[in-house]
Amino acid sequence: MIQTLSDALEERGYTTLTPVQDAVTDPGLDDADLLVSAQTGSGKTVGFGLAIGPTILEEGRVPMPASAPLALIVAPTRELAFQVSRELTWLYAKTGASVATCVGGMDMRDERRALERGAHIVVGTPGRLRDHIQRGSLDLSSIRAVVLDEADEMLDLGFREDLEFMLGEAPEDRRTLMFSATVPPMIEKLASEYQQDARRVVTSSGSSQHTDIEYQALRVAERDAENAIINVLRFHDAENAIVFANTRATVNRLTARFANRGFAVVCLSGELSQSERSHALQAMRDGRARVCVATDVAARGIDLPNLELVVHAELPKTSEGLLHRSGRTGRAGRKGISALIVPPKAVKKAERLLKTARVTADWTTAPGAEDILARDEERLLADPDWASEITEEQASFAAKLLAQQSPEAVAAAYLRLYRTRHSAPEELSAPEERACPKDRPVKERAPFGPSVWISLSVGRKDRAEPRWLLPLLLRTGGLDKDAVGAIRVQDAETYVELAAPSAEGFLASLGEGGELEQGVIAQKLDGVPDMSRPAPAPRRAPGKPERPRGDKPDWKANKSDRPRGDKPEWKKDKPARASAPREEKSREPGDKPAWKKDRPAPAAKPREERAAPEARKPAKPDWKKTTSAGESASKPAGKKPFGQKPDAKAGRPKKPKDKPEAATAQAKPRSKASDTSQRFTPPHRAGKGPGKPGQARGTARRQGGGQPPRRSKV
Repeated sequence: MIQTLSDALEERGYTTLTPVQDAVTDPGLDDADLLVSAQTGSGKTVGFGLAIGPTILEEGRVPMPASAPLALIVAPTRELAFQVSRELTWLYAKTGASVATCVGGMDMRDERRALERGAHIVVGTPGRLRDHIQRGSLDLSSIRAVVLDEADEMLDLGFREDLEFMLGEAPEDRRTLMFSATVPPMIEKLASEYQQDARRVVTSSGSSQHTDIEYQALRVAERDAENAIINVLRFHDAENAIVFANTRATVNRLTARFANRGFAVVCLSGELSQSERSHALQAMRDGRARVCVATDVAARGIDLPNLELVVHAELPKTSEGLLHRSGRTGRAGRKGISALIVPPKAVKKAERLLKTARVTADWTTAPGAEDILARDEERLLADPDWASEITEEQASFAAKLLAQQSPEAVAAAYLRLYRTRHSAPEELSAPEERACPKDRPVKERAPFGPSVWISLSVGRKDRAEPRWLLPLLLRTGGLDKDAVGAIRVQDAETYVELAAPSAEGFLASLGEGGELEQGVIAQKLDGVPDMSRPAPAPRRAPGKPERPRGDKPDWKANKSDRPRGDKPEWKKDKPARASAPREEKSREPGDKPAWKKDRPAPAAKPREERAAPEARKPAKPDWKKTTSAGESASKPAGKKPFGQKPDAKAGRPKKPKDKPEAATAQAKPRSKASDTSQRFTPPHRAGKGPGKPGQARGTARRQGGGQPPRRSKV
């Protein structure tokens, strides 16, 4: 290992290297492309920082000045890019290397000025790095090593095109190192295209889980999911904790609720600006906040000191997401807890995620209120302040306090003060209890006790309702709500049950008239009133005898008692209707009935006198007959052919026509089919439309003839 890097590790407190760091610093891999897969939290950032050392350093130092970057580190998220930049800054501090960061959401002009001043190592996100390359502010001509951190996550986020662009712009003789927790087929394909004889380094064990993380699957009722998170945070009382949710809306809701319950909480999601996200993480590192509610944007690369608890408020979508979320705790040899909130609907999904991730979890229930209070007492008794030395000021105050209060009172007050500084625990239901209101146990009302009934002078006819009668009784009579029992609204009055101890004071406050408000009079009753409904009014008109309901009239009763087929009495005395005897219908086929036999047959005409078929048609009038020359015969005076209007000027002499030749015109001879010159021409082509005779209308329009074109109404 290079001495300058070794010295930096010793100053940072590193005594031994992790398996992934030890594997990538093998001298036989100094010039090879690497494809490294290791568990989250195994020190991959320092690992690839040590791996690129022999490539960019010369005799333990970087060449000066920095004319162009020597190494390019690509990370999927802004937080991971900033964390990598911090790690590489202290690791390469003794080498004289300068580190520049290019991430989205930051001022691009400041990043351009930093690149112009010179940087040996550039760390950034794919989109911003490609933007700098295309603008010409980032030169990759001198790049010796390219590192893709969390390569699988970048491909899942859709950065494949950006990665291929940057790898294509870098020199071909560079080293390419890919680090990822898992190596899916997409990573293998990318490695085969842009790496040369890559060496595979595997330090994660696929058969065992992270031994520093304790997984817990907490079964809770559907409506108690958020209450269970509060109890988990209170029970463990971790110095730093992360609560993961799937959506920004859930993050905002949980953040607001935790803040109302007294937790020092911050949120982290993609909708926040980079400065807000940086302030949230810094608050967690400084101790100003102890709970961070985040989406999966914080599931990779975030390293918070003393992070002891990870809570999955909503289950992740994949087993890789579960491992990356849980990997925020149990880092660098520290212990951690990963708790999954599992409502009844998500039990199968949780089992599938744990099985796919090859993780064994303890299935249990969320801590209840009694468990949290007992844990508070344990922490209070084990507090290291009991062993601290007592100062004179504290001893003087203790003596003054014991002079006024007993030791038991002092201890009880101290316990109450300790609990007031923390959020009160939530009461949880059984995990199998359903959230449907109809399945919840109904609380039985306590017996009302001795009571007195009063009547009010308003009822259903006056639109009386309990919702305005109850406030009237409480306001006017000075009653408590528990002193009023049943309220029964009748048609003309209302009965109210009052508790016996409060009834006398209520009646005394009304005075002699007993008036409440708005003409409502209250009177005390003797005993329980009769609240049965009155009998319904009769349906028959007055004067008619009312028949008992269900009885049948006499004529119906007699009908039911009469044998079937027997006639009633009023039909028996009625004489039967006489009917004429019907004629026998039995006759031979083809024989005529009697009424047709007596009918004489019509006389037939002789055969020679029958008219020919053409003579049967009615003769045409003379005016329809035409001569051989096609001229019409003379029409009868005063008559016109059918369809013509009568001439109003029939008696007047007609004027001679201007064209006498029209009257003597010969009829047009019939055309022959064999003569092509005399063939029939359709009317619409024979000069009817605009244009020349015999020309089609469409042709006339195209040649400019005919009617002018229509103008648009617009």
